[in-house]
Amino acid sequence: MSASHHSTRLRHATVYTDDGVPLAVTAAGPDTAELTFVFVHGHCHDTDIWTRLRQALPFAMGRSVRMVFFDHRGHGRSGAAPAETYTLDRIGRDLGVVLDAATSGPIVLVGHSMGGMAILSYARQHSTDIGTRVVGVALISTAADDLALSGLGRYLHSPVVELFRRAVSRAPETTQRIARWSGRVGLPVAGALHRRRTVSPKSDAWLLTVLALLCSDTSVVTIAGFLRSFAVLDEAAALSVLTHLPSLVLCGSHDELTPFVLSVGVAARLAHSQLVRIEGAGHSVTVEHPDAVAAALRDLADRVSRARTTTTQVTGRVR
Repeated sequence: MSASHHSTRLRHATVYTDDGVPLAVTAAGPDTAELTFVFVHGHCHDTDIWTRLRQALPFAMGRSVRMVFFDHRGHGRSGAAPAETYTLDRIGRDLGVVLDAATSGPIVLVGHSMGGMAILSYARQHSTDIGTRVVGVALISTAADDLALSGLGRYLHSPVVELFRRAVSRAPETTQRIARWSGRVGLPVAGALHRRRTVSPKSDAWLLTVLALLCSDTSVVTIAGFLRSFAVLDEAAALSVLTHLPSLVLCGSHDELTPFVLSVGVAARLAHSQLVRIEGAGHSVTVEHPDAVAAALRDLADRVSRARTTTTQVTGRVR
């Protein structure tokens, strides 16, 4: 009961990046907790995507846990930024700023979709923090590379996406109005067709994903900027930095956006990873199956604790 009570009391703050963008940060749980979980959300989401998991995790852990959440630049309650800064490289640096300002003690990073890519970007840029400050990592429904070879990533180089990016560059306000209207009109219709269809579910998933993006509160400038980064995603080097850490790689069996095969590829390059497949789950696995994700994070925390105990014992013998 006490774990739940402490972990549901939210504290809000604002952290400024080195280029002056205000990031909305939320913390829950006691500062004295053994581990701090830092949650990094995906494209066109915000910290609300973690609500059900935030409620489930303390119960799964069975003890107090500290959790930190933040909205990426251009998302949620965080500030907008210049269009050219909407890149994975940049949000990897932003993650470092949040860690500096809002955490102390050992950290487990938890990233969903683009949030996982941001963690990989951070690890590549801050390799000395991996294994010292960051003691575990969870990569959920994400990829390190080859995004354009499977799932909906295959459409990243399509003429439609290129036209969208050009329209945003030339007339962002007009494109924003058209996008909002298209999404709000088209999404209910597409959803009804999807529920009645028995063929071509992947085409339906592509259409529904696009319309949902257009319906979101995220600016088209933000959407277009990160789409450019996805098209050239290559964070394979970060996996070699993370390979010695206890890690969790988790994905839903019905994820059409970042299919399970991409998680298999990530886990194969992390020597101490646990690969978890949630049957029946789609891309929003943290919302659809928060208890299963919380249980997997508890197992990760247990592995982190054992690894840290072993390291301490070895260090003690050496001394």
